[in-house]
Amino acid sequence: MTVLAALYSDLHHLGLIQKGVEPAAQPLAGGVSSDIWKVELAAGPIVFKRALAKLKVAQDWQAPVERSRFEIRWLRTVAQILPDAVPNLIAADEERGIFAVAYLDPLKYLLWKQQLLNGYVQPATAAEVGRRLAIIHAATASNLAMSSLFPSDAIFHEIRLAPYLEAAALCHPDLSDALLQLVAITARTKRALVHGDVSPKNILIGSNGPVFLDAECAWYGDPAFDLAFCLNHLLLKCLVCPAEKGLLLDSFFALAGSYLHGVNWELPAELEARAAHLLPGLMLARVDGKSPVEYITESGAKHSVRRVARQFLAAPAAMLGLIVEEWRRELR
Repeated sequence: MTVLAALYSDLHHLGLIQKGVEPAAQPLAGGVSSDIWKVELAAGPIVFKRALAKLKVAQDWQAPVERSRFEIRWLRTVAQILPDAVPNLIAADEERGIFAVAYLDPLKYLLWKQQLLNGYVQPATAAEVGRRLAIIHAATASNLAMSSLFPSDAIFHEIRLAPYLEAAALCHPDLSDALLQLVAITARTKRALVHGDVSPKNILIGSNGPVFLDAECAWYGDPAFDLAFCLNHLLLKCLVCPAEKGLLLDSFFALAGSYLHGVNWELPAELEARAAHLLPGLMLARVDGKSPVEYITESGAKHSVRRVARQFLAAPAAMLGLIVEEWRRELR
């Protein structure tokens, strides 16, 4: 069966087209973990998604395709909490790992990553990302029923903890104990529904605020992971957008502050400490893990990431601001 034939078969299975109908379709770029298509239906364009078993990265990175089930459940859950924060889910089949969502016009929904790399950095946008993330976490915190909907511990380990923190530990044996301790603490911390890939590449900025995409890593676990994962990108982009360093660091504090203001399920200082412990591990993972960021290529930039990350892995900080201040000194 050809790729397009498989696509049309799945669309027919979802009840989106009649048998024999072959609407115009084009693959969408940007993701490494799924086949994503824009499909022109009679009622308007949609986005169809199917998880891949082997991710599109240089290293051999296999991932369970069952993760689509939890992305579908994450979309349904968040639609009930913050409808404007997710694309509308049109049709889904959890068993087949396929679903379709509304197509969001890129002229109206701008990719946050591209905005940042283009030098358009607004701390208010980061603050709203943090606010919305905290609302989602707060609405799902300490919820046993929600926990039972997301028994995805093994998947989260396979597609987040192993390729990021454990892979970095292999590259830095002297920090292996610290990194593997982060893995253990994160894996056993059960607080709220986690997106798992809160990155500017997965956030669209529309007229009604940020929209979160690609929740393939959805997991009921430690919300500090989402916070640290997103903040990491704001630090790393300072290396390729030096003229916007000040605004990027302002955005870091705006996102963290807005998020922590919404933490009501535990002491904000305790969550901040876990995020501050995770952040240097995630920094190191984005240069020495299985999924390095594509925009950090110079050896000097990688050295800066390694130096600051190694410092705080060896001597963890309890406050995110301490990491930022050292990062600021490194960038001078």
